Amino acid sequence: MSKIPEKLNYTKTHEWVKKEGDLLTIGITDHAQTMLGDLVYVELPQLEMNLSAGQECAVVESVKAAADIYSPVQGEVVEVNEDVIENPQLINEDPYGKGWILRVRPFDPKGAKLLSADEYSKVVASEAH
Repeated sequence: MSKIPEKLNYTKTHEWVKKEGDLLTIGITDHAQTMLGDLVYVELPQLEMNLSAGQECAVVESVKAAADIYSPVQGEVVEVNEDVIENPQLINEDPYGKGWILRVRPFDPKGAKLLSADEYSKVVASEAH
């Protein structure tokens, strides 16, 4: 069973979101990294890039597949996790910690349509059937 921390928010496309001050830290969920398998490559967005909600903003690749990462909010990329470029396995080993992918300053912090942990666990459960 995938870990789904209560303190985070989620998207239907398997990104997690953590509010930290006026920034949002974004990564992929434990469920997503488990489904992908061992990650071998990560492509990150450019700093200061403006994102639309739902826009592809990063890519992760495993030996099995490649997956797009989608921005859950409209905002500006203010930081990327360079460590995951050198060591994509950080996402497999610690998806909610050292494996974060990017930080965004949202243009409208209240505009994001995010799921609670309970709502996301229902999304994961529905995919298992």
